[in-house]
Amino acid sequence: MTVSAAGPALPAGYTAYPPDADDLDDLARLLRRHEREARGWPGADSQSVAAEVTGRGASTRLHEVVRDAEGVLRAWINCHDRAAGRVLVGVTVDPDLPDHHADPLAAHGFGRAEDLGREVLERRGMATTQLDSGAYADDPRQQRWLAAAGYEQVREWWQMTRPVDPGADAEPVVTRPGVEIRRVRRDDGVGMPQEEDLRAVHLVLEESFADHFNSYRETFEEFVNRLREDPGHRWDHWWLATVDGEPAGALVATTSTGGVDEHGRARPDSTYVEYIGVHRRARGRGVAKSLLRTVVADAAVRGRESVKLEVDAHSPTGADGLYLSLGWTTAYTTQSWHRSLSLPGSAGPGR
Repeated sequence: MTVSAAGPALPAGYTAYPPDADDLDDLARLLRRHEREARGWPGADSQSVAAEVTGRGASTRLHEVVRDAEGVLRAWINCHDRAAGRVLVGVTVDPDLPDHHADPLAAHGFGRAEDLGREVLERRGMATTQLDSGAYADDPRQQRWLAAAGYEQVREWWQMTRPVDPGADAEPVVTRPGVEIRRVRRDDGVGMPQEEDLRAVHLVLEESFADHFNSYRETFEEFVNRLREDPGHRWDHWWLATVDGEPAGALVATTSTGGVDEHGRARPDSTYVEYIGVHRRARGRGVAKSLLRTVVADAAVRGRESVKLEVDAHSPTGADGLYLSLGWTTAYTTQSWHRSLSLPGSAGPGR
């Protein structure tokens, strides 16, 4: 398809189509070029791309890739049906293209993202959704394209990392009286976790983030299925904290595969903290600090290089101060850009 209902047509000779397994390596190369230009170093790999395009995560995503007249992959449009009322939008354009070629391609990409977003709305039987896209803080070209497509910058996020000391960090974690940290339980020790614990983690996180920026309700099924789409997902990376016997905090992490650097050298794996939350009734009991020390100790035992996480630059709980005190530093900054999208004829905002 070369025509978008919301944006300009592709240049002559360009073609667009849904990607398949044959496109994975080219998509990873495109992302790595973009990351190197916008952030300073590459990180994408074919495994993570495959998880979205052909793997478990494909069922909640709509994609298109664009190739030029010579067959070179020049753009990737990616819409992720994250949850009811939330669609994550990614439009990646080859950074090697000069502006006079890249600008119309980006305009087409964001137009197609609107088309795909409306497909999500129709599937869900909804009239309006939030389109949630982003940019690296040091990527003015992506920011310019987002603004031109009607998005508004709404937040900044610090992407933080902490190196792991395989000796000192592996020490057992000591918690305050009444506080217990444990992995989610499994009926046979190695199989599926107990649903009771998974629901406790979900409930604690939902309630913990209720007063945070852009908080929204996510069903238990959406929550679990989305996390399982991550190729680094492991059930033994889920921890539940109790205070005086009641669920009060939770941490969910994944394995971040090291992949290879820009010189083709293998990098060690890291742990990535997807979620950490403490219920308001338990704040001030050292729960967050104990959860963080637990995930660091686990990473040390596993031989991981680092533990990474994301924090709101304007966190209402001052989480950034806790992370800094425990050894995390900011590696780079990203931005969230939002806009509303509605189906034609609905009363909601959008275009």
